[in-house]
Amino acid sequence: MNIRPAVRALMLDQHDHVLLVRFEFPTGTRWALPGGGIEPGEDPITALRREIHEEVGLTQFDIGDHIWSRLHVIPIIGTDFDGQRDRVHLVRTDRFDPVPTIGWDQMNAERVFEMRWWSVDEIVASDEHFAPRRLGELVRDLLTIGAPERPVETGV
Repeated sequence: MNIRPAVRALMLDQHDHVLLVRFEFPTGTRWALPGGGIEPGEDPITALRREIHEEVGLTQFDIGDHIWSRLHVIPIIGTDFDGQRDRVHLVRTDRFDPVPTIGWDQMNAERVFEMRWWSVDEIVASDEHFAPRRLGELVRDLLTIGAPERPVETGV
């Protein structure tokens, strides 16, 4: 299988709210963490810095530990990839208004149509679909227990 390497950020603000992006796929809406594919020759940290800058406009931030991993096997429309393997890093930041530097036309072309901050309680109580599915539980565990010693496999 041809699996696309990708990197994402669990961005938590000073109130422990999570920044999520809304994807619109033919199969439905998904709220997910900002980030994306690792380009050839990029290491994961360089890719995450580029993705955060492009998608949310943030330039000054520290990238924390690799806390989660996620493998999703599903054909990626318009590519030859059979799925994606995400590395998720913790990024703590003050609340900011996300503005994509690549512009909304490009974001829409990548199926992203909205960004917003969510509390853990909002995620847990929501009928929306999240990626990973158990995002609320994972964030709650992180906030309660702390970062894992080794990255946790999140499931789909």
